[in-house]
Amino acid sequence: PLSLIAGMVVILGIEGSANKLGVGIVTDLGEDPILANPRHTYITPPGTGFLPRETAEHHRKHILQLVKKALEEAKIPPKDIDALAYTKGPGMGAPLQVVCNSH
Repeated sequence: PLSLIAGMVVILGIEGSANKLGVGIVTDLGEDPILANPRHTYITPPGTGFLPRETAEHHRKHILQLVKKALEEAKIPPKDIDALAYTKGPGMGAPLQVVCNSH
């Protein structure tokens, strides 16, 4: 697996500044540095829009499954993650807090 290559840096990043939640795993080696990038979108009924509290609840509900899916897609164990990154802003406060607190 890629995680055994000496000197490779692996970063897990979480994005959740609005209604889309994504977990990416990237590396600094290889032809394609993106090892995984699963996403889940909070969709509301047409014409209603999305509110911070409901969007944050969506993110809380789906974040762990997305992290697990990203690790599976990347074929690496959690111990091989060298650094974490997350969206600090700009964006909606409540969803951003979920992302920040998840790491």
